[in-house]
Amino acid sequence: MSTAVRDNVTMLRRSLLHARRYPSLTLNLLLTPVMLLLLFVYVFGNVMSAGIAGGHADRADYVAYLVPGILLMTVGMTSLGTAVSVATDMTEGIIARFRTMAISRASVLTGHVIGSVIQTVLALAVILGLGVAIGFRPDASPVEWLAAVALMALVSLALTWIAVGIGLVSPNAEGASNLGMPLTMLPLLSSAFVPVDAMPAGFRWFAEYQPFSPVIETLRGLLLGTGIGTKNAALALGWCVALTVLGYLWSKASFNREPRR
Repeated sequence: MSTAVRDNVTMLRRSLLHARRYPSLTLNLLLTPVMLLLLFVYVFGNVMSAGIAGGHADRADYVAYLVPGILLMTVGMTSLGTAVSVATDMTEGIIARFRTMAISRASVLTGHVIGSVIQTVLALAVILGLGVAIGFRPDASPVEWLAAVALMALVSLALTWIAVGIGLVSPNAEGASNLGMPLTMLPLLSSAFVPVDAMPAGFRWFAEYQPFSPVIETLRGLLLGTGIGTKNAALALGWCVALTVLGYLWSKASFNREPRR
């Protein structure tokens, strides 16, 4: 057990050192949610606010509505960077070397996962700080803040395991970036920018039950001190647990498979 813990710490340190020495990938991925937040607040804010609160909302109300969705989009963008990093490791041969070493095989993957979750937390802090700077005023109690942080960490864990699986099966870093596009596109088809009720019938059904919408609604309720609903909370936790288990099993099976490269 002590050896496994040591190996996990070593791989985590390796992941964080890579992020520190090559920050361009993280910064490029963080740039997208930053630009979307500023774009939808300062360019589309007055128009988009007409779609919430029965058309009686203003820009400040839309900022409160928008920031939770951008936070979840940040999680998806950061996990995409993990897919690219894993695919890069696979193509550069370092994984083949790790397979021959007397180390815990699981530590190779968990180092990426834990490192990505830490980077995601830092990225979320940046986005939340920017949101507060432009007018976001959360009204959460300490318990609701703890629940919100736990939810974002769980979402990050789930999407990161999916991203690791994508990276393991991708032929190269570019392929991982392409295969991971749903992690960044699904928030656009959710309740992140407009309420689900404002969408056409077909899109409404998809947006309501896809993973991001219930998580966004739950996070929105926690941060703004409004009701989250049993349905949204149950769907959010269910999707997070299901994606975590699926991603872990997929990643483990892909990593244990005989290497093709």
